[in-house]
Order: sequence, then C-alpha cells, then structure tokens
Amino acid sequence: MSVSVDITGLPPERIDFAITPLGELGMALHALSEPGHHPGLHGWATATSSGLKPDLADRLTEADFLWRTTFSDVFLPFAGVKDGPGRPGATLDEDLDLLDRLTDEQFVSAALEFTCSSMYAVDGPSPLVDDALRTRALDLAAARGPKQLDFTHRLLSDPGSVRLWLRRLFEDCNEAFFADTWNRVRVQLASDARHKHDLLQRRGLAEALHAVSPALTLDEKSQRIRADKLAEGHTTAVDPEVGAGLTAVPSTFGWPHLLVLHAPGWRPVIHYPVGAPELPSPASVQLLQQRLEALAHPMRMRLCRFLARTPYTTGELADTLAITAPEVSRHLGVLKKAGLITTRRRGRYVLHQLDTTVVARLGSDFLEGVLR
Repeated sequence: MSVSVDITGLPPERIDFAITPLGELGMALHALSEPGHHPGLHGWATATSSGLKPDLADRLTEADFLWRTTFSDVFLPFAGVKDGPGRPGATLDEDLDLLDRLTDEQFVSAALEFTCSSMYAVDGPSPLVDDALRTRALDLAAARGPKQLDFTHRLLSDPGSVRLWLRRLFEDCNEAFFADTWNRVRVQLASDARHKHDLLQRRGLAEALHAVSPALTLDEKSQRIRADKLAEGHTTAVDPEVGAGLTAVPSTFGWPHLLVLHAPGWRPVIHYPVGAPELPSPASVQLLQQRLEALAHPMRMRLCRFLARTPYTTGELADTLAITAPEVSRHLGVLKKAGLITTRRRGRYVLHQLDTTVVARLGSDFLEGVLR
C-alpha cells in the first residue's frame, strides 16, 4: 500500500522545499490535542495547554477534528489556490490570506475530511452543492458527536461565517502561543528546507527523498514518488488546471506523521517530520508476544491505522474497508483482547479507538507505521 505522486514531465526546478507557518500551526494544534502521538513533545504540550485562556481552549475544542482526527488541507491552502504563488506565505497572515482565496467548495471539502475521508481522492462536487454528499457528511458527523455535527451544519449552511471564525481562531492561537513557537522553530525548519534543496540539486531527487524520509522512494521507470503508508492514493504533479509543481514542507511537530496531500485539483505536498524522539521499550515479553500476534493480520493493521486517528463505529469501519460488520467485529475483538483498543458508548453509537499509549510500548516502528 502506498500514496504515489506522478512526476512525469515535471521539471526539476518545479520541485520546491518550503516552510509554512499555518502548516506548522496545524501540526502544533495536533500535538496539543493528541499528545499520545507525540511522546517527545509532552513537556511542550503540557506547558502550552496549561497556559491557554479558558475561552481559547473552549474554542479550540469546537473544531479540533480539523487537526486531531485528520490533518485538514485547510492548513496548506497555497496548494489549492488557482493561479496562486504555489508557495506558502512568509508569515501566518500571508498563509491566512491564501486560505481566504480558496473557493467555498474547496474550503468545505477540505474542512469535512474528518467525515468524508473515503471521498477524499474522488474528483467531484463538494457536500456544499451535492445533496447526497451533504446528507452523508451530516450522518457521519452525527456519529462523531454533537460538536462535529453542529460544526458541519454551520459549515454547510454558512461557510463564510465559519471561514471568518476559523481565521480569528488561528490569529488568537498565534497571539497566545504560536508566534513564540514559530520564532523558535522557523530557523531550524528553514535550515532543513535549504539542506534538502541543496541535496536535490547536488545528488538528485532520489537522494533528497530518502533524506526526507526512508518511507519515500522514487520509481525511476514509472516516474512516481511513492510514500510507504497504510493508505492508498494517487495524484499528479503535472495538472493542467493547477500547474506543474511539488512542494515538500518540514515540520518540527510532525513526527511520526508523514503526510501527502493528494486531493484532486490541488498541488501535491509532502509534509514531513524533522527529528524523531525515543520511545519507551515494551512492557514485557509475554505482553509483546500477545500484541504482535494480534497485529499479525494485515486487516487488523489497516484497522489500527484508522483507529489511531479517531474513534470509529463498527459500521463506519466496515464501510471504509469494504468488509462486513461481523468481520470488523471479529478483528476488533482480537485487538481488544490484546488490550490494544478501547471502546466507549456515545448515545446509540459504540466507538472504538487505538490506545496509542499502549501501542507506543511496542516500539517506534509500529507507531510510526500506523500514524504515517
């Protein structure tokens, strides 16, 4: 399984390494909301969370699924702006100006990735204009809870007000903590981007990709970049509507996530982590053996990929993986017996989620694999 980017006919000068304040803000928000994914950032996350004013903390929970369950493409708007610069802004305000230039259809589709992930790579209308997709988005949002459902209703009925609300939220985050954070990390990010660009110039794309991540490879014959992920997807870096180009963006908050923006009509972006923390060793040999046996089935590995990001119902998993609900229940039972997932009830929905704290004890290879 992999996500691939077709670079046939792409001039080398159209491959860019750049830093983005808005993209880094998105990854910082993810680290705040999912500290279990980022064991090396616990100190920063604890200090930052404790310093947030209650009003801002409450507002962040209203839309945290944009960065908690998925990493929404709204954080990389430069990739979707038609006739735009093709690069991120130099400041957060410039990035937010690019976000304002997305069409309502683009913005709504990107903001609803948390409910429409199975439609992500489908080149079609957005739920804003398609009644069937609108109904589906609301149904799936309902399974996520009242906050997600309320946000989806607001987004579909009045996208303009949601866009303004979100911009103000990001601006307030910048004032509260991110401006200081960005000043601290941007030099490191710029240095990494320059290093990778120099590597591209001196040694070629294959070497530069390997330096970005061992999970990235270049297939010279087919002219495709492949990201080794527990997901499938494809895009092209030479789109007549978007233009030719590929951007790679480093992140100090990203590990272990290697993200590939491959939405139709958007410039492909590889969002990669800089550095990786050490994780604790397994709890015991007996427990390790039990859990590895539970994960030996490839379908259970795929289930873990989804459950690592957000709680899912059995029905949602069956629909996403194109298998029956009884099959999903059987695999979930094995994972639960091994203590790898947790289950809770919300109204009439039963939600399952991977326990990333437990998974971290298996070692960084597995955690990075399911979260990549």
